[in-house]
Amino acid sequence: MTGIPEALCPGSKSRWTRVITASDIARFAELSGDRGSHHLEEDASGRLLAHGLLTATLPTKLGGDLNFIARTMTFNFLKPVYAGDELVCEGVVESAAVQSARFKLRISFEVRNQDGVLVLSGTTSGQVLR
Repeated sequence: MTGIPEALCPGSKSRWTRVITASDIARFAELSGDRGSHHLEEDASGRLLAHGLLTATLPTKLGGDLNFIARTMTFNFLKPVYAGDELVCEGVVESAAVQSARFKLRISFEVRNQDGVLVLSGTTSGQVLR
């Protein structure tokens, strides 16, 4: 597409992998103020449940790599994520438009755990300044 950097063209993909740790969950609870017992105490199976918005930091990290400024974000929290889960987030540029001072983008994303289970999906729209 003319005038749009390759990384911002429709069909461009980005990917990031990270393991969610018990320390991540504790720090997110402190930062967010969400100290629900389901995030601070292990369940009957000995698992510690991650915050949904902690999981949602994966697609926001991909946006940061592009210097993307989000206007809207939609998250579909599909399955729980626990401490020790390795998550892979893949983002795909769905559309891009050139404007005088910016590139307007719509990006979709999926987050899967180490078993390939889709735990989060969504879309975001916004801009990258030129």
